Amino acid sequence: MKEKNLFVRQTPFLCKAKPVQGEVIERFGDRWYKISNFDQMSPFLMNIVSDSDIWMFISSNGALTAGRRNPDNALFPYYTDDRLHDSQDITGSKTILWVLHDSRAFLWEPFSAKYDGIYHTQRNIYKNMLGNKLIFEEINHDLNLSFHYAWMNSDALGLVKKSWLTNLDTSPVRIKVLDGLLNILPPGISRRFQNEFSNLADAYKKNELIKGTTLALFTMSSLPTDKAEPNEALKVNTVWSTGLGKTEILLSAAQLPNFRCRGSVQTEWEAKGERGAYFVCSELELTGNESKEWGFVAELNQNHASVSQLLQRLRNEKELLRLVEKEVEKSWQRLQQLVNAADGFQATSSPANDFRHCSNTMFNIMRGGIPANGYLINTYDFQQYLKRTFKPVAERYALKLKNLPETIPFQELKQLGDGADRDFAKLCLEYLPLTFGRRHGDPSRPWNSFSIEIRDNQGNPIYNYQGNWRDIFQNWEALAFSYSLFIENMIAKFVNASSADGYNPYRVTKDGFEWEELNPEDEWANIGYWGDHQIIYLLKLLEMSAKYHPGELQNWLQKPLFTYAHIPYKIKPYEELIRDPHNTIDFDEELNEALAQRVKELGSSAKLVTDSNGDIYYVNLAEKLLVPLLVKLSNFIPEAGIWMNTQRPEWNDANNALVGFGASMVTLYYLRRYLTFCLELFKSVSEEQFEFSAIVAKLFNRILDTLTANKQLLKSSLTEQQRKALLDQLGQAGSDHRWAFYRNGFDRQRKTISA
Repeated sequence: MKEKNLFVRQTPFLCKAKPVQGEVIERFGDRWYKISNFDQMSPFLMNIVSDSDIWMFISSNGALTAGRRNPDNALFPYYTDDRLHDSQDITGSKTILWVLHDSRAFLWEPFSAKYDGIYHTQRNIYKNMLGNKLIFEEINHDLNLSFHYAWMNSDALGLVKKSWLTNLDTSPVRIKVLDGLLNILPPGISRRFQNEFSNLADAYKKNELIKGTTLALFTMSSLPTDKAEPNEALKVNTVWSTGLGKTEILLSAAQLPNFRCRGSVQTEWEAKGERGAYFVCSELELTGNESKEWGFVAELNQNHASVSQLLQRLRNEKELLRLVEKEVEKSWQRLQQLVNAADGFQATSSPANDFRHCSNTMFNIMRGGIPANGYLINTYDFQQYLKRTFKPVAERYALKLKNLPETIPFQELKQLGDGADRDFAKLCLEYLPLTFGRRHGDPSRPWNSFSIEIRDNQGNPIYNYQGNWRDIFQNWEALAFSYSLFIENMIAKFVNASSADGYNPYRVTKDGFEWEELNPEDEWANIGYWGDHQIIYLLKLLEMSAKYHPGELQNWLQKPLFTYAHIPYKIKPYEELIRDPHNTIDFDEELNEALAQRVKELGSSAKLVTDSNGDIYYVNLAEKLLVPLLVKLSNFIPEAGIWMNTQRPEWNDANNALVGFGASMVTLYYLRRYLTFCLELFKSVSEEQFEFSAIVAKLFNRILDTLTANKQLLKSSLTEQQRKALLDQLGQAGSDHRWAFYRNGFDRQRKTISA
């Protein structure tokens, strides 16, 4: 059949595919990565970053979720990315235009899918190098107009949307503009409440416009509760606008259909039981090639005092749009400083690579954190850190630390630790003055809940980091190139959080570590160990230390400064692993509860393994390096890899990462590199003997004897019987080792091993 033109009534339907193109450009006073015709792509998720606790995630179709600190403090609902993509024209920016040409009025809704194919348009998207500004552009070639809106943010003001409309023709044009925000939340609606009780939340919503201003308040008539008690809502979210002069203002989306049909609305002073919205409606006349811009500013969790201050500012400030731009510029400069401090800027022959390096650095420090003030240590923060991690140590050293100045050089803290008891020395060794970090959570990773902790309730800076094990140490590997003096602190943090059975907890925080717990009511609450965590991430840091600080690791080999994490997991005996390799770990509820109680009494250091006297059990670096190596070798299957039998996959091993029946070749290859490094390290010291915990020395000897006795098998391929026999010997050695610890812990008995 011959292809024919397609019509919607009498209007040709334009459905020709357009080429998608990406390029680095300079425009709007900045450098941007531009994607032309982005609407030809499937919707994709983007992150608009900030220098503060503001978070913003947006779909390329315009649907937005944003807020401060965490998903429980959202201005626009926090949903998974699939639901976010489904929220176009429901949540985020919305614009409707009446374009008046002669005696005709043309309805145009930029970026809406409702009129796709009706106008001859081009849609482009721009993201600046730092990632804190995102611009949507739609050019309407039929109407000779272009509309842009940009999302930005300012720590001082909040979330910022800037819009501008440009007449691309030489003739003047009149336009009725309705522009604003959809689905604004009030304070007090948590992520869970929005997901499970959103209709109830709508019923409690109350939106109010302050007369004589453009300021709108979004709150609740009361906070929803199932208890027979009053629960007053005392905070509001605010939105205000500037730039359009005389406007009608809407607090809901109820009049949008009326504007589409008639081009007019009436100001809403109050809206109850409606989803929050904020729209301005104004009529513009643009001369040839003229532009008009306006803006919206939204902030969260405002009280009576802050609203009063904002009202005063809005009434007294003459150039509000310029004020907004200045505050956004301050946040941009602060982000520049953060990225620059992590060596995130480069100038090469490839602008795209420069952009990529900058964004990689940005996301690295967002996950792993960055030193707040270079190598300076805030002594108040360090004292608070001691109180949270080990209260008795904080008490012992309170007077000494009280007399320190507000900040001290990192080397001075190191010297304090060198001359102190082991408990204090360990905490000095682990301390990292990082800020800006948060867990790797976003709408595409709903299993990770993030919280951006950069200020306390009084506005003082917080030094904090938190993240999954892999995310933290991957990003510290990059950070260490910029802050090489902290390499050994990173190593100490790593080895002090690894367990006696050779693995590591799920999450790392400034104050310690956390593990997953079983929850019978949550099918997603599982436990286990990722087998790729223990070797390569540590090895990369060890290699950097050896390269940039030769001798540091050698000094630690014999010093008992390091600890074991006491994780309430028990890997089953070897014979049970063979019987069912998919169910291999028991969760020790009793131990978990006991540790939680001790943490309340002592601080997070109570999660560490103790000796028979209840004191933290310390070992040297040689032992901490040896244990993960021996444990991996106890799961070695010749000609296959490292048996993955701890209920979690390895994310770097593709299809071989099959829990239970799978073996990791990648970890085996890394293990060889790790072993080579350790051999060179041990050879580089004068000591001929090293001291180890008795059960570790026993495991070493059994693994060594087994491998030595079977080295003749290397002459040819192994039979299945030979392979199983070797695995039995290695696996039983590992099993006996961990169960010796599970049953009896560590005693003070040490054994020596010759180098």
